Amino acid sequence: MKKLLFILIVGLAVYGIVQHVSKFFSVGKFFNSELSTSDLALEKAFKNEQSNIQVGGSGEVIKILSDDNQGSRHQRFIIELNSGQTLLVAHNIDIAPKISDLNLGDIINFYGEYEWNSKGGVVHWTHHDPHGSHESGWINHGGKLYQ
Repeated sequence: MKKLLFILIVGLAVYGIVQHVSKFFSVGKFFNSELSTSDLALEKAFKNEQSNIQVGGSGEVIKILSDDNQGSRHQRFIIELNSGQTLLVAHNIDIAPKISDLNLGDIINFYGEYEWNSKGGVVHWTHHDPHGSHESGWINHGGKLYQ
């Protein structure tokens, strides 16, 4: 009986420690393998100055820029990944719908092509390819798919 009581007390103590520690760390940031794998792949591409890589991930909108209206029009905004790396998203609004209700602090999921730059990189091709010669991308914002 004392052994069972001891195991129960130890179990409750461990549970309490886990609950306490989880308040300081985002579970998604440290334990979601899909997000951490994406962040690691983007971090590697940035460090190795790689481009033309299909990537997916998730990030928080930290800055909304004016649309680029030179040539093909692009909606532009900057996201921050869980890793702290920032990415410029250049979403072609001549091919895909503009994300009209995008706000600071919103979380977006994306799939597109990564291009290296010294500030963290750019993700573009976040839309379907009307010619079928490039892998299609997308943005998911608030459960709505933009492609």
